[in-house]
Amino acid sequence: MFISKIVPREQAAQSAASLAQPVVFTNGVFDVLHRGHVTYLAEARSRGASLVVALNTDASARRLGKGADRPLNSEQDRAAVIAALASVDLVTWFDEDTPLQLIGELRPALLVKGGDYDMSRLPESQLVLSWGGRAQAIPFVEGYSTSGLVKRIRST
Repeated sequence: MFISKIVPREQAAQSAASLAQPVVFTNGVFDVLHRGHVTYLAEARSRGASLVVALNTDASARRLGKGADRPLNSEQDRAAVIAALASVDLVTWFDEDTPLQLIGELRPALLVKGGDYDMSRLPESQLVLSWGGRAQAIPFVEGYSTSGLVKRIRST
């Protein structure tokens, strides 16, 4: 069952090591899943043999400044939805502001982020490059944003 794809942070490195290589890593809040998210995750998975998704914990997500009531869905609920996707092989969490420490523990072959990131400026990219990995940005699917979706729902 897809719930078995969800692992506590303490078990993430061991679980990721048993995945088919190369492992692709991405992270985010993934609060209200939409077409942009699933397209992005499928594209991320197509760049390797396995995909690990690290979710911001609820506390970490709140620190991102998306609004006092965000995330709308709890970290457990967000993990279950992400784990149910065929493109995702493993789901875990990070409570820090960035997943830098978790990436160091997992040592993925490829780090992917959304197209709005300058990969050359991210400490996470530099870390992955330090062991011979790669870091790539995946373009966003235009017209899809959780913040925009929440705003539209609230205005009706």
